[in-house]
Amino acid sequence: MSHPHPELSAPPKLPKGGLRVIPLGGLGEVGRNMTVFEYDGRLLIVDCGVLFPDDHHPGVDLILPDFAPIRDRLDAVEALVLTHGHEDHIGATPYLLREREDIPLVGSQLTLALVNSKLREHRLRNTPFHTVKEGDRISFGPFDLEFVAVNHSIPDALAVAIRTGAGMVLHTGDFKMDQLPLDGRITDLRAFARLGEEGVDLFLTDSTNADVPGFTTAERRITPVLEQAFAESKQRIIVACFASHVHRVQQVLDAAVKYDRKVAYVGRSMVRNMAIARDLGYLHVPPGVMVEAKELADLAPERQVLISTGSQGEPLSALARIAQRSHNFVHLEEGDTVVLASSLIPGNENAVYRVINGLSRLGANVVHKGNALVHVSGHASAGELLYCYNIVKPRNVLPVHGEVRHMLANGDLAKATGVENVVYAEDGVVVDLVDGVASVVGKVECGYVFVDGQSVGDVTESELKDRRILGEEGFISVIVVVDSVAGKVSAGPEIHARGHAWADSDFESIKQPIIDAVNRSLTEGSTDTYQLQQVIRRTIGRWVSNTHKRRPMIIPVVVEA
Repeated sequence: MSHPHPELSAPPKLPKGGLRVIPLGGLGEVGRNMTVFEYDGRLLIVDCGVLFPDDHHPGVDLILPDFAPIRDRLDAVEALVLTHGHEDHIGATPYLLREREDIPLVGSQLTLALVNSKLREHRLRNTPFHTVKEGDRISFGPFDLEFVAVNHSIPDALAVAIRTGAGMVLHTGDFKMDQLPLDGRITDLRAFARLGEEGVDLFLTDSTNADVPGFTTAERRITPVLEQAFAESKQRIIVACFASHVHRVQQVLDAAVKYDRKVAYVGRSMVRNMAIARDLGYLHVPPGVMVEAKELADLAPERQVLISTGSQGEPLSALARIAQRSHNFVHLEEGDTVVLASSLIPGNENAVYRVINGLSRLGANVVHKGNALVHVSGHASAGELLYCYNIVKPRNVLPVHGEVRHMLANGDLAKATGVENVVYAEDGVVVDLVDGVASVVGKVECGYVFVDGQSVGDVTESELKDRRILGEEGFISVIVVVDSVAGKVSAGPEIHARGHAWADSDFESIKQPIIDAVNRSLTEGSTDTYQLQQVIRRTIGRWVSNTHKRRPMIIPVVVEA
């Protein structure tokens, strides 16, 4: 994927005393958040997350930020700061550490615990951890970091203030301003105000909900809706949510106790993350409520609750396999209730509705955000962002974390409060803060890096295009044997097709034109195998396009007798 700003060239050398900001993910998309800060030749990274593939990425498991712009400068990285434990902020960390394992990781207790489980899977054991909490202040090279509590849909989220000789940057991470959070930990607006009094030169703000008016609904509003689902259900209940949504799991556990049900986790990431949250005290598990998933079969359906992964329709998730009747031991029965306690991440709509349709076809009562208040966003809406701008009073604003429409809406909010300089960037667009003024100075090449099984970065956009053609248009193979001495086709063509309802007899009318085209090329002196393959490809390609209105992948094979 090339960058959508061809008018920008490579950035000039960073002026002495200036701060450079290089977003490598998360600007122009929802996911794979990663931002690099450069000052005095040293680098600081904030977040290193993944983007989950959609229907346009067949076969791809994960999408990473592009490390290429800093790959030859990894020795200059002072630290990687992780604002919170969601996959779109931490999921790519092991892939970066594969390239330099001793980059110090900085984050809250829960965030680093979630990352550590990933590092063990990747057999990374030599990474230094620096656990911080709100109010802490720590320096790495020329970067003086102060951490601020923010409220989000996962405990222990932090904003970070970065002080350098070029000025102060305040990076919110993902946040909202729930005034009655389940864990009692609110966004510290007093700290925001104090930093604003000191002078915030560049404010990087979460844009995800900037185009949503008003204020984000409080998490507590979900509890009555969940309890109603529990009260009305006469059979098993399955709740699907993000494997990191500790608050939602807590609400489900509390409802299960109230209605005398037992709970089991389904999905490896759910089991792992909730064990970490429980051990660290972020999740309170009432005595006697938890059982192993396979033990639920021994209980009456009206006493069963499963908490599952798969709220985004991920094809290999527990919920998707339940909907397809392919799960090892969870088999949906007519009358079961399934609660999808999550929002729709842009791009996942089709996958989610496929799962909903599959569950409904099996007779389940599906409760989702479209018909009940079973999820609220973890991001600040427009009203909350306005409060932040009025409190912080930043000199410059760079909207981050969102699609283009989100960032533009965020910038409009900043301007409405009197911010004079709002800078818009996307992945790869370089912004410099020099003499208190932020401006776009160029771009670096920054694309998608695809993880496909054990392969990292080997799959290209061209190969994905081939996969999409194979999936949507099918393929045709044509085998022709030529006698280069006699200068004519001696056997074939043998034609086979897959991916559409083509019979071998459908190709009888094109066989002679292929023979004629190849013979003509041979007569004209074209004996090169590749050139003859191209002749076959053009001939049958035109015929398929005109006859069947298709553009399949065509694989010609020329064999010399």
